[in-house]
Amino acid sequence: MKLTKALLVVAAATCSVAGLAAQVLQINGAGATFPAPIYTKWFSEYNKLHRNVEINYQPLGSGAGIRQLTNQTVFFGATDGPMTDEQLKAAPGAILHFPTVLGAVVPIYNIQGAKVDLKFTGPVLANIFLGKITKWNDPAIAKLNPGVSLPGTDIAVVHRSDASGTTFIWTDYLSKISPEWKSKVGVNTSVNWPTGIGGKGSDGVTGVVTQSPGAIGYVELVYALQNKISYGVVQNTAGEFVKGSVQSVTAAAAAAAPKMPADFRVSITNPPGKDVYPIASFTWLIFYENPKDKARSKAMVDFMQWALTDGQKYAAALGYAPLPAAVVKQATAALAKIKTS
Repeated sequence: MKLTKALLVVAAATCSVAGLAAQVLQINGAGATFPAPIYTKWFSEYNKLHRNVEINYQPLGSGAGIRQLTNQTVFFGATDGPMTDEQLKAAPGAILHFPTVLGAVVPIYNIQGAKVDLKFTGPVLANIFLGKITKWNDPAIAKLNPGVSLPGTDIAVVHRSDASGTTFIWTDYLSKISPEWKSKVGVNTSVNWPTGIGGKGSDGVTGVVTQSPGAIGYVELVYALQNKISYGVVQNTAGEFVKGSVQSVTAAAAAAAPKMPADFRVSITNPPGKDVYPIASFTWLIFYENPKDKARSKAMVDFMQWALTDGQKYAAALGYAPLPAAVVKQATAALAKIKTS
């Protein structure tokens, strides 16, 4: 009799644990590497507050995020380059963009002996990535960096090999300051590069640059900071050389906030203003307006309300700029468009 009771207690406990496990709502997403560090932090912190919600994220690149959301193999996507009209039309339902934080894309390089932050202008960066400037001691670079001992070594250009929102931001900026870049290469998450070698993901670009003397590439500010790799300062429209930072990205966001469109698809590269870093962008989470799974829809709307408010406090420590208050208000109101019942 005692043994039977013990078995019943064990069985009841097992059923209880299984019941709790069954109640956990798992939500899968994929996309941009740019915001991966803060999304990882957010999903972890949110799970501490809501144990019944587990949000899983794969940083595969913006192109993969858009593709998987379109194919409905994930519940949400993430991108640093807003979806085009053609991409939106190709999806089986209406997709909404929501800005989450802002970040900078910075030129990283590997030059032995360079003990100061190198200065770049937009046209010089464009000509490097066009393959027109091929040596580090080229007069165009030397003129911007007087007193710096630049080697006569070849410049090894490194770019993303995958479809990437970081590439979108980089090429969007170069297209605004270089007519030749705009006509020959253009703006996209993936382009036909005139020169260089590819690295998969931001980790891949960072790895190739750090292992290749004379290399130059572009990554999100957070990756440069985490890997302690040198990155340059870039001249803005006011003629100032500004380093990518939370403060200089915040300045760029403030310039763009009053012009935020209703669908949040906006470019803020090369903005006007003093102390503004010129290669900055919002990054977005993307959702179906009327998803089939209303339980997951409700959970993600609740998460977004937290991310747009309490979650913003985690941005600066990870190298991102929080959203301007006006954008938070606009995005919070827009969450009502997502169908949850």
